[in-house]
Amino acid sequence: MLQKNITEQIGRYVVTPLTQPISSGQFLAAVSIRRGAYDRVIRFIPQFSNESLASNYALTEGRNMVMNQSLN
Repeated sequence: MLQKNITEQIGRYVVTPLTQPISSGQFLAAVSIRRGAYDRVIRFIPQFSNESLASNYALTEGRNMVMNQSLN
């Protein structure tokens, strides 16, 4: 199950990083980008040694997607 960490509002979008522990002890990262009733969840390939790194990566990537308008 992906765990929600923090939420950040950027303009009309709400960006929420998500993390998931895996059996190797690493963490996966994903980000939820929501606008109104629509929500996109994007998963990332890199694996991280701790939850904080995964969360920070997901939040940074989500911010970049919103700021660069690369959600199409």
